[in-house]
Amino acid sequence: MATILNFFFAALFLALIGQGYCQCSLANVTISQTKTGKTVKSKSEWRVTISNDCVCTQSDLKLSCDGFQTAETIDSSVMLKSGGECLINDGLPVYSFSNLSFNYAWHTSFPFKTLSSQTNCS
Repeated sequence: MATILNFFFAALFLALIGQGYCQCSLANVTISQTKTGKTVKSKSEWRVTISNDCVCTQSDLKLSCDGFQTAETIDSSVMLKSGGECLINDGLPVYSFSNLSFNYAWHTSFPFKTLSSQTNCS
């Protein structure tokens, strides 16, 4: 009987660890901005760095960018604005513990916020 209980608790423990190992959320995606010190068309240039602090990749990452404007062209494969949403990295994965960056130019920094992502764990 003790062997069966030990086996049951070991299986339960491993199942709980497996579930918790890859519980990523939008909270694992951080967005930071800094001024680059450059100006583009009389507007300050800002460097946006998006980080995925999870062990899993996050794809189809979308940011809220309603009202976002820039005087500088942003590569559409890095950030594509469509209405009030911005698709990051062409929907491709932002890998675990990696960063993705782009620059834009405007009078003030824009308050980007994460809207959604697809977590991909192997």
